[in-house]
Amino acid sequence: MSGFDPRAGTPDNIPGPEDMHEFETELDIDARQDLKAKPSAEPDAADYLVHARELVAGYFPGVNILNGCNLTATDGELVGIIGPNGAGKSTLLKAMFGLVRIHEGTVTLRGKDITNLRADKLVTMGVAFVPQNNNVFPSLTIEENLQVGCYQQPKKFGPSFERVADIFPALAERRKQRAGSLSGGERQMVAMGRALMMDPSVLLLDEPSAGLSPSLQDEVFVRVREINKTGVTVIIVEQNASRCLQIVDRGYVLDQGRNAYTGTGSELANDPKVIELYLGTLAQA
Repeated sequence: MSGFDPRAGTPDNIPGPEDMHEFETELDIDARQDLKAKPSAEPDAADYLVHARELVAGYFPGVNILNGCNLTATDGELVGIIGPNGAGKSTLLKAMFGLVRIHEGTVTLRGKDITNLRADKLVTMGVAFVPQNNNVFPSLTIEENLQVGCYQQPKKFGPSFERVADIFPALAERRKQRAGSLSGGERQMVAMGRALMMDPSVLLLDEPSAGLSPSLQDEVFVRVREINKTGVTVIIVEQNASRCLQIVDRGYVLDQGRNAYTGTGSELANDPKVIELYLGTLAQA
């Protein structure tokens, strides 16, 4: 029976201290490689068309309107943002479009950081924004307003005008009419049409139905849905919460600059708490 004699020294086939250290190092490398190969359970920013994460933003230093707000949107999605006055809904859109300074958090477009980029740069990257007020040039014709929409790439005007006219036929028919002579609803169509002239991948709409009669509000929502059906991702802020939730794929309820509720349009419209706190009697309309 053979045995190990300590006086005989260390046999060649038994690893010494240096060999063990090298072996452990190789195991560490393999383990790190295995960890890298495993997919992350957390969704990556690149999985979304737009991803706003933990936004803290405001109009004045030290006075924040958004306090850790989050939002995601995928290709072709229609996302609604509702909530009480002063909740930060419009501020969220303006922060995403570079009009309000973001102090903390990030906004990404297809995984690329666009936080606090200038609005004109964002337009060239495929982001469009329609403000609630003063959203047309009243002294210009409809056609000239649409030309302004693609001033960075004027050669796009012809095909872009045809695409916009498919959604808003009246704009083509009245292209020589001054925008200042139009009704509120018609001006809203011009503003949305102008925003589409650069063929954006995402359209930000700030209360497009504000100040309009019920029939014109319905017309606006129909047009928004038509825009979305062309493949444009739409993120819409609305005070007409019930009507908004009827057309969106997903919705966010903001309150005091934070996400209060999120879900599909149908889920939010039928949630007792959302109805009680944010929809009220409008939910029965």
